[in-house]
Amino acid sequence: MEFVVKGRNAEISDRFRNHVEEKLEKIEQFAPRAQRVDVELTHEPNPAQVERAERIEITVRDKGPVIRAEASSADQYSALDLAIQKLFEQLRRAHERKKDRRRRRGVEPTPEELNVDALLASIHFDDTDQAEGNSDAASLKAPTKPGETVETQLGDSPVLVRQKLYEAKPMTVDQALYEMELVGHAFYLFIDEETKQPCVAYRRHGWTYGVIRLNAVTGDFGPAAE
Repeated sequence: MEFVVKGRNAEISDRFRNHVEEKLEKIEQFAPRAQRVDVELTHEPNPAQVERAERIEITVRDKGPVIRAEASSADQYSALDLAIQKLFEQLRRAHERKKDRRRRRGVEPTPEELNVDALLASIHFDDTDQAEGNSDAASLKAPTKPGETVETQLGDSPVLVRQKLYEAKPMTVDQALYEMELVGHAFYLFIDEETKQPCVAYRRHGWTYGVIRLNAVTGDFGPAAE
């Protein structure tokens, strides 16, 4: 497994690099298909953010979905410990979901899965952060009426999430670009008239544009609101 440790606005010492690899060496045991682990340290120079000045983001690149965890703290070692704790918790939950699916199909656990169970059982997990995150997510109530705006603060953090519900009717890409230019935005969310896919049109350079599509088909649309 390859470890890549890099910094953004931060110097990475050999000592810290070695510490990262030692801390993450267990990943290979319960994620044997993982090919690479990226660790990025970002330093926040703003004095007002001194208690969260060091942010660690860990990305495990597997043959399946990418697994990512991040955390911030006053120093890089504390931030690393927090991020690793979250990462191991995500890996544990992913492993449990996989076991449940196999159990429902009547498939017995493999020796490899039993070894992973034993390894994960030996790791202490603190569910405090996870529980708080779930509570924050649950508190993000979406607006239910067109034009309604809902603002929610995430726990005790300064993060404020603003949600607004808009009327939408399917349109062509040309129409979406026209609407985007009319409102003067750099992007525009719409439903493609032909494919019924959720899309985002965005401005690139000069007179070039891009469109991002989600591989999901929405339900039937009723008459467009006047």
